[in-house]
Amino acid sequence: MLRKLLLVLLIAGLSACSSGGGEELPAGPDLMRKAAQAMRSVKSAAFTIATEGKPNVPVKNADGRLTAEGDGDGTITLEVFGSLQEITFALIGDTVHFKGPTGGFQKLTRKELAQIYDPSLILDPAKGIAQLLESASDPQVQAEEGSDYRVATGFSEQTLSTLVPGVTEPVNATIWIDKATSRLTKIELPLKDGSVRVTLADYDTPVTITPPPTAG
Repeated sequence: MLRKLLLVLLIAGLSACSSGGGEELPAGPDLMRKAAQAMRSVKSAAFTIATEGKPNVPVKNADGRLTAEGDGDGTITLEVFGSLQEITFALIGDTVHFKGPTGGFQKLTRKELAQIYDPSLILDPAKGIAQLLESASDPQVQAEEGSDYRVATGFSEQTLSTLVPGVTEPVNATIWIDKATSRLTKIELPLKDGSVRVTLADYDTPVTITPPPTAG
C-alpha cells in the first residue's frame, strides 16, 4: 500500500514539473508595442527582401544596409514592364545614386525615388517597421523558435506599402521578434500567386555610405 502511494505521488510530481516547466508566452499586443518601441531606437540594419512564386509586387528581390538617418546602399531587382531590372543604389542625403545592368551611375532626388520605391523608409520611425508593428491587428504569439517569438498577425495594405509596395489587400502575416531585444527579425507575407519574405539583421552595426563613382 505504501509503495503504491509513493508511486502515485511520484507520477503526480513528474506531471507537475512537465506541465509547469515552460515559459509563458507574452501577450501579442504587449509584444507588438514593445517591438515598435525597440525599432524606433535602431541606428542601422541590414535588410533583405525575397519573393517566392509570382506575387504581383514590383520589388522582387533586394538587399542592402540602412541607417536611421535615411542613408543606405545595396541592390534592388524590380519588375519593369514585365522584365526584371537589377539596380545598384546609394542613398546619401537627398541624392540617390543608381546604376542599371549597363552604364555608369546616374542621379535622382529622393522625391523622384519615392515614386518607385524608397527602401530607406524601412527604418523611418513614423512610416517604417515601427509603424507597421504598432498597427498590427490581432497579434497572437504562437511559439518560441530559437531566439525568437513567432507571431501571427494582420497588416493593412496601407501600412505594408512602405515595406512592400504593390500589396492591394490586407495580409495575414507571420513575423518573428527577437526575445532579447524585441526587434523584428523576419516577416513572411503570403500573397496571391506567391509570397514575400523580409529579414532584418546586423542591427546597430556601424554603417558608412559613400558616393559611388559617377558616370562620365
